[in-house]
Amino acid sequence: MNEYTKYEHARIIGARALQISMGAPLLVKLNDEELKRLGYNTVEIAKLEFRQGLIPISIKKPFPGAVKKDTSAKPFDQTKLE
Repeated sequence: MNEYTKYEHARIIGARALQISMGAPLLVKLNDEELKRLGYNTVEIAKLEFRQGLIPISIKKPFPGAVKKDTSAKPFDQTKLE
């Protein structure tokens, strides 16, 4: 996994937490007991998704010389959803 700054890490987690709070489906399988343990906290759910590499969000980093590089949080693996 690529190294992210603390700001990129926070932005990815925050953006995904906002999506979850607006009704987006969860990308991890959690039963009711696990959701209660997390306190239904969208930030904690987003952190869990980030650690498992399920968040399909990419970061565009500008580099000197007008070359832009796209980096994704981690390759999105849909088999983990099944």
